[in-house]
Amino acid sequence: MAGFRKIFSSSRSDVSNSASLSPQKSSQLLLEVAHSEVEISLRRLDSSPEGLLDREAEDRLQVYGLNSVAQERKIGPVRQFLSYFKNPLNLLLIALAVMSLYLGDKNAATIIALMVVISITLTFVQEYRSSNAAERLREMVSTTATVLRKDRRSGVPDEVNRHFNIHLHPQGPQRREVPIEELVPGDVIQLSAGDMIPADVRVLTAKDLFINQSSLTGEALPVEKFSAAETDASREALQCNNICFMGTNVVSGVATAVVVYTGSATYFGRLAQMMSEEQPQTSFDRGIQEFTWLMIRFIFVMTPLVFLINGFTKGDWMEAFLFAVAVAVGLTPEMLPMIVTVNLGKGALSMSRKKVIVKRLNSIQNFGAMDVLCTDKTGTLTQDKIILEKHVDIYGHENEDVLEYAYLNSYHQSGLKNLLDVAVLEYAGLTERLKAGVQYRKVDEIPFDFQRRRMSVVVEGKGRHLLICKGAVEEVFSCCTHAEVNGQTEALEPSYLGQLLQVTRELNEDGFRVIAIAYKDTATNTGAYGIKDESGLVLVGYIAFLDPPKDSARDAIAALHRHGVQVKILTGDNDVVTRKVCHEVGLKVDEVMLGTEMESLTDEQLADAAERIVVFAKLSPEQKAKVIKALHRRGHVVGFMGDGINDGPALKAADVGISVDTAVDIAKESADIILLEKSLMVLEEGVIEGRKVFGNIVKYIKMGASSNFGNMFSVLGASAWLPFLPMQAIQVLTNNLLYDFSQTAIPTDHVDEEYIAQPRRWDIANITRFMLMMGPISSIFDYVTFAVMHFVFKANTMAGESLFQTGWFVESLLSQTLIIHIIRTGRIPFLQSRASLPMTLTSLIICSVGVWLPYSPFAHSLGFTPLPFQYWFYLAGILISYLTLAHIVKSWFIRRYGLN
Repeated sequence: MAGFRKIFSSSRSDVSNSASLSPQKSSQLLLEVAHSEVEISLRRLDSSPEGLLDREAEDRLQVYGLNSVAQERKIGPVRQFLSYFKNPLNLLLIALAVMSLYLGDKNAATIIALMVVISITLTFVQEYRSSNAAERLREMVSTTATVLRKDRRSGVPDEVNRHFNIHLHPQGPQRREVPIEELVPGDVIQLSAGDMIPADVRVLTAKDLFINQSSLTGEALPVEKFSAAETDASREALQCNNICFMGTNVVSGVATAVVVYTGSATYFGRLAQMMSEEQPQTSFDRGIQEFTWLMIRFIFVMTPLVFLINGFTKGDWMEAFLFAVAVAVGLTPEMLPMIVTVNLGKGALSMSRKKVIVKRLNSIQNFGAMDVLCTDKTGTLTQDKIILEKHVDIYGHENEDVLEYAYLNSYHQSGLKNLLDVAVLEYAGLTERLKAGVQYRKVDEIPFDFQRRRMSVVVEGKGRHLLICKGAVEEVFSCCTHAEVNGQTEALEPSYLGQLLQVTRELNEDGFRVIAIAYKDTATNTGAYGIKDESGLVLVGYIAFLDPPKDSARDAIAALHRHGVQVKILTGDNDVVTRKVCHEVGLKVDEVMLGTEMESLTDEQLADAAERIVVFAKLSPEQKAKVIKALHRRGHVVGFMGDGINDGPALKAADVGISVDTAVDIAKESADIILLEKSLMVLEEGVIEGRKVFGNIVKYIKMGASSNFGNMFSVLGASAWLPFLPMQAIQVLTNNLLYDFSQTAIPTDHVDEEYIAQPRRWDIANITRFMLMMGPISSIFDYVTFAVMHFVFKANTMAGESLFQTGWFVESLLSQTLIIHIIRTGRIPFLQSRASLPMTLTSLIICSVGVWLPYSPFAHSLGFTPLPFQYWFYLAGILISYLTLAHIVKSWFIRRYGLN
């Protein structure tokens, strides 16, 4: 009994502790049972071929917990909504709103608070709806598993029965459909075609068992699984031929298997845990945060200066404080959250029309900033569907007879047809010649087995009695004495063997899976056919299979290259197949790095390799994410496109994760963007849309930053020089409100073609340079306006206070509103590049309101005075000069520092 408890305890410890390890480092128990015979494996798990006792299963469920995996952590709608208030810009605006309310300025407080709430609400609604859409995509393939369980009548304790192998009053094993959440280590399950593997299991018995594990390994073809102990000690768990993993599925055959790992301890579960961790900050998030803190630091420096200068020079500290608060509001880019959200929302709406779900709004901009797209191969670039690509004779030349023999074999074989048979039937069924296959009558069949690795059918028709054999090349060769060459049968001399193997070797090197086809004419046999009849065959040729690229893959990759996006392949599949696919889609491959080679590299060496290498093959999930992080260290904005369970960590690590229509649920959950159409051309459209979004956001940021910076020079100078405030607090807020309204149409604006031709990313240094360059230019013309009001209109005393303030208000509003038409393009404004109609109309409306206000019924309450007629001539000259100089400086800046 002590020995039994020790074994069971160590198993439990291994399973429990493995949850915290990486998938590659937590497979000790799997490897132990894989390299053990069936009886020893069962004993290691304290189980038996008949399964567990009910009481044992219940006890183990208490120890191991439910067989469920971690999903992305979800928060409720209320907490999600409140989380958006943590943005530092929103916090600053809320603080200013509270301060304005405290000082009695209810209008300012209401306006600021309303902007914050609208912006947050728009963001919340878009992301919450997208999240729900993604949630509906998640479908469980299977919810129950077929389990063998034993029950016993009362009389003998279960542990005694188990330990001494006493079988008193057994009811025998019972097949039960059990929810997969209730599976425990040691359970014996039955598997058949179409079943999802519900846990990590060790195969006990198998007949024609093929498992599709492409979602874990990237291999397109099904993998054969056996019950025999694994003999290759160098193999990892994923490569073991008697281990099946949660999340994969049975393509054909039947099996029984014992559960080794469940829940978070499974390979699938550990990947899910990695993906449920908090998502790293993207380049967009970092850029917005850097700009926000740049403006906050600017406000914290300038606002106290304005307060102190006005307090000391005017002597009215309360008035100076109110003015300083108004200036702080004016300096704050309070429209930034709204501009960002509306831009991203517009981009998401545009993408939704192309059947693309945008789960996270920020990912649209990252799409545009992306300069490297890493992609999995199977199911993303390829169709994840096996097709018959070639049917050739023994010299590699296309031959229709080979196709006909292959068709007859696949058509007449009994039982569940595997993917290769389906591919033959689909291909051959398209030709009129092969539709005649039904004219043959099946006589007998020699089934496939894993020792011979071939199968044969015997058919009769068209005056012939044929045995047709297909199978692995070497095994079919061993049965052949002749070969068919140009319709003639010749003896298969030993000297032919090297040439024959060269043809199949070349096909294999091109990524094809090769099956040999042979036949012989037989005499009518009244008895049953057997393995002995598979002799004296005539080798006729080969059929070759491939998982082909998607039709749109080549064009999509070419389009991405034209737009400055490098494409790299990160796959779990082998390098030979990957090279073939790369050739098909137009990717030049000079060097391939395998996952085993990566392990010996330092982070710096890997970063260097990631820069130059296009294809990484035989990668584990963590290695895919590692390559992406290496590219991040080189300053790249990285996207990743994948569809499998093994792509989850990479999707999480990338700046933008893209999933395709055929992806598994866990990949869709990890992705930022989900493509619902099979065409990959939407990638190009997404990149362009992202760059448009980014371009329009940057327009607002550059214009707002430079304008605010210039205004502060003007406010500081005027405050020190004038005996009164250069503008009343209510006028500052009104100016700010009207100016903000003029910017609401920015999301509708056009973006120049040369801007979207290359990836664009956040460059705070560039924005700062632009602000320092353009800001003082606006100040120059503010001071020109001050001079006109002071010397021409004599508004330099307390009696002229209202006239001075009105004159600067109008000039400030019109110059800020019009300057966006200069900043929005690198071209000559109005001639080579024109703003969108909504943006043009809002500019005209705001300028008209600014001109009208001094003469309106609101003039008195806002502290305005009607301006003299001559003022408008001076204003026209100031505005034309300002816009001209701004264009000249902007053009020089672009030539010097670029378009970003």
